[in-house]
Amino acid sequence: MPDLDGFNSAPPDQLRPLLTECLAVPRWVDAVLAGRPYPDVDALLAASDRFADLSDAEVRAAIGSHPRIGEKARGGGVSAKWSADEQSGVTASLADRLLAANAAYEDRFGHLYLVCATGLTGEQMLGDLTARMENPPDVELRVVSRELAKIAALRLRKVLA
Repeated sequence: MPDLDGFNSAPPDQLRPLLTECLAVPRWVDAVLAGRPYPDVDALLAASDRFADLSDAEVRAAIGSHPRIGEKARGGGVSAKWSADEQSGVTASLADRLLAANAAYEDRFGHLYLVCATGLTGEQMLGDLTARMENPPDVELRVVSRELAKIAALRLRKVLA
């Protein structure tokens, strides 16, 4: 993985797959690439956040690249490892409760529940999911968009680590 200098100088085709693992939105990937060179990591993260003003269609598409909370990512690759690390707060004892809560959420909103899980316990995620069930669908989609932006920033830091 490149440091910031490597990120700034790498060919776009080399970075595109890594950026797509951060946030699977082609417009965001293109904007982050076009914004190079970044003077520091904070500037990169600020640009990432600015470009992460996602349309509803982009949010729905990006959700599809994430596993359900409590499930392992399908396939391999760096995003599967990142997802496992991010969801490390989920314990086996919560599996059935999370499965049921995910199903109810998906029935209500038509997409899977997404949260920036790093640093959260399984109980905290379950509480967040339960609280968000009260959101109107349009509000919930904006919440998911913000969570995607948080995940993208977290993963960008990992790209540069």
